[in-house]
Formats: sequence, C-alpha cells, structure tokens
Amino acid sequence: MQDPKYVKDAFADIADKYVFTNHVLSFGVDIFWRRKVAKMISSRNPINVLDIATGSGDLALEIQKKCPEAEVIGSDFCEPMLQQANKRGLERTVLADALNLPFSEAHFDVVTVSFGLRNMADWSGALTEMFRVLSSGGYLIILDFSLPQGFIGHKLYRFYLHKILPAVAGLITGKRSAYQYLGESIESFPSGEKMCTLIESNGFNLAKFHPLSGGIATIYSAEKK
Repeated sequence: MQDPKYVKDAFADIADKYVFTNHVLSFGVDIFWRRKVAKMISSRNPINVLDIATGSGDLALEIQKKCPEAEVIGSDFCEPMLQQANKRGLERTVLADALNLPFSEAHFDVVTVSFGLRNMADWSGALTEMFRVLSSGGYLIILDFSLPQGFIGHKLYRFYLHKILPAVAGLITGKRSAYQYLGESIESFPSGEKMCTLIESNGFNLAKFHPLSGGIATIYSAEKK
C-alpha cells in the first residue's frame, strides 16, 4: 500500500515528461500493451468506459480511438496529469480519488486501470469502488507491472528495475527517487494467481491473468456477475 501524498506529488513533478519517459524505459513496448487492452475492450462494444488513474491518458486515448461510439472518461487524483491528458486529446476527464469515485452505482460497462492500482493506498478499497460503479455483467481490466518467472529473467529484470531504470529516468526527469519508488512498488505488488485472488475477494468473478513480454507486465480481467 502506498502513501497517497507522495504518489500525487511524484506524478505532479514528472507530468510533462511522463509519456516520453515511459516509452523510453519500456523501449516503446508499453504502447502495444495498451493497444492490446483497448482491442479487448472494443470487442465488447461498450457504451461507457471509466479509466481510473488515467494519468496522462495513454490507455483512455487508445480506448477512445478503438471505441469511437463509447463515452470514455479518465479519472485521476493528480490534476497536472489530467491536464496532460486533456492536451493530448482525451475528451472527458474527472479529478477524483479512486477510493471515493463521484459516480453512481452500476454506471459503467467497463472499468480499467493501467499502472495505477499498484500506487493506491488501499488495493481492496479501490477494487470495491470499481465493483460499485461497474454495471452487472460489466468488465474489469487491470494492466500493471509484474516480475518475470525464471531465475535468469527474474534476476536480469530486477537489475534493470533497480539500477538502470532509475538512472535513465533520473536523467530525463530529474526525479530519480520517483523511479526508485517504482521498483519498490512492483516488488510488493501481487501478481498472477495472487492478484486474481485479490480481485475475486472483492466481489468479481472469472478473474484471469495474461502475462505480457515474458511477464514484465500482466493484464488481469474479471467480470461483475
């Protein structure tokens, strides 16, 4: 669980460099991860979609592109990040804390969160709010970092995560500490079956996980039945 003030301040400080830094650090692969999520969502022909912790709007913009008939709302508790999302073309944004969403019950067909649940102060509390605003039969998708399996891959990735990534990100943003925090948060975040258990313990059904790029990221999906 994370300190919300630290998270908000950290993202506010790097908001204008966030998108570029992410693409550099992932070698552009994060773009394809989000496209995969947007394609999964478009196949369901949603009427409305809520992207929680939307940040600079990367996933919401992909969904907006793939689902032009749907209303796509991006919410975040960091206003400078939402300003970046607006500049980049996200049509509707809402300043809101994921633990206290200003939406009625059963309002959205799809709820998403990419690289955001890990940063929240209460993972179960956030999932409970996602469940509340999702309609019956609605679809939840979570995209987040995970740790690859296998000794060599695991060791190499952790070296990159804790040594190389903060150094490179620090040069780009001037905020090395924010990216040192990133590695620490990934280490403590549940993944695979553990995340599916957490999702289902907060009311969802049929939780599944889909590792990406050797397991350095994972898509989790579930339904509200």
